[in-house]
Amino acid sequence: MLIDGDNAQPSLIGEIIAEAGKYGLVTIRRIYGDWTTTNMNGWKDILHVHAVQPIQQFRYTIGKNATDSALIIDAMDILYEGGVSGFCLVSSDSDYTRLAMRIREKGLFVMGIGKKTTPIAFVNACGVFVQTENLRAEAEKLQPVQKPGKRATAKTVQPDPLPLLKKALEKSLQEDGWAFLGSIGNRLLQLDPSFDVRTYGFKLLSQLFRSYKDDFEIDEPERKDGPSVIRIRPRNKQIK
Repeated sequence: MLIDGDNAQPSLIGEIIAEAGKYGLVTIRRIYGDWTTTNMNGWKDILHVHAVQPIQQFRYTIGKNATDSALIIDAMDILYEGGVSGFCLVSSDSDYTRLAMRIREKGLFVMGIGKKTTPIAFVNACGVFVQTENLRAEAEKLQPVQKPGKRATAKTVQPDPLPLLKKALEKSLQEDGWAFLGSIGNRLLQLDPSFDVRTYGFKLLSQLFRSYKDDFEIDEPERKDGPSVIRIRPRNKQIK
């Protein structure tokens, strides 16, 4: 895990590490920035708690981001030294797009974590991209209830996921007209690496599909020897 300290949020470091841990063991944890500046103060108190190694990078020229270069150089060193099967790049900066593409060209998994406003080029260069807004929403669920009198934050209106669900289903259909939920999930990430059911208020992909009962038919046979295999097909066998 390589973190751009200029483009990441220290308050979410626990959630970021936990999210990356879903895809493998995070053996390398580094964060890059100029630790002589005040904007890195928010990181200093939490690094030892999460075993993240700070990497100092001075700003030699005003207006130039030396952090990007330091992170990219280290990433390439790790890539060619071997010993890892994937990278997690924590940033909302499009400057890491080529790095993500280069890592994928070597056959390694690339995960990105950044803001919803992250440029689409970097998002699509990753195998999986997680929006920090979703991680923050989960973290806030664990916080005490807001006291009366404080102004509530307005909710962001999310785009309708239905067209993307239909497209992923269409590309996953088998000859019998059904598609396995796992295959659809893989297609969704191929179509949009930032796709995340939490964006729409659900924990499971199956729950999201069930919210569109008029568009999809779901087959979930009962099994006593293990979890059921969920299949989905469009109602009337048509995808509009």
